[in-house]
This record gives sequence, C-alpha cells and structure tokens, in this order.
Amino acid sequence: MENQNQQSFEEKLSAVTNTADTTNQFDPQDIEQNKVMAILAYLGILVLVPLIGASQSKFARFHANQGLLLCAASIAFYVVYYIFLHILIAISWKLVFIATIFSLLGLVFLVLAIIGIINAANGKAKELPVIGKYRILK
Repeated sequence: MENQNQQSFEEKLSAVTNTADTTNQFDPQDIEQNKVMAILAYLGILVLVPLIGASQSKFARFHANQGLLLCAASIAFYVVYYIFLHILIAISWKLVFIATIFSLLGLVFLVLAIIGIINAANGKAKELPVIGKYRILK
C-alpha cells in the first residue's frame, strides 16, 4: 500500500514539474548573451532590468514573463495571507499559529524562483510549474 502511495505521489510530482521546454525556439547566441538578464527576472523587482535592458531578446523576455508571473502570484499570495492573518488575530491572538503554518506556503515561491534561475543559467526556456503556462508579455 505504501509503495503504491509513493508511486502515485511521484507520478503526480512528475506531472506538475514536467513543463513545456521551448529552448529550441530561441537563438543560441541570444541565449548566451542574455543568461544574466534572464536570471535577474526571478529576483523580485529586478524583473524590470531584463524588460528594459534586454527588451529585444526573446530569451530574456521569456524569463521576464516567467518572473512577472512569479512576482504577481507571490504578491497575491501575501495580500491574501495578511488579510487572513488579521482576521485570525481579530478572532483570537491564539490562532496566529495557523497563519504561521499558512505562511510556509510562501516557500513555494522561493522554490519556483530557484527553478527559474537554474533554467535560465542553463540556457533553457522551460516554463515554471503551475504558473508558467500563462503569458503576460508577448
């Protein structure tokens, strides 16, 4: 039974992390020249650097899109988190531990940023799990 549950978990994890890799659609020279810009896209507000500094690079724009999605998702998460926290505090300060546990979900954004940085550093144009399929930038 445990082996079946383990295999089922591994299959689910593989399904989530197996995202589209469109690296072959990008010019290898563009990839080499803009790896640093692509990495910056995953560092919060620094997503603006590749948008401004490498606006002609398709590779940098791909990663800037991924970084914008990640930034927007994390901002939305923390807005909901702080509303949730204040509601719990209004009910009873003893419920703060629930908000603390909920805040650990914020680590997902750190993991996604690390995945994006690794992909950019390796010259891959691979979508982030869960949020990467959406497009903000064309």
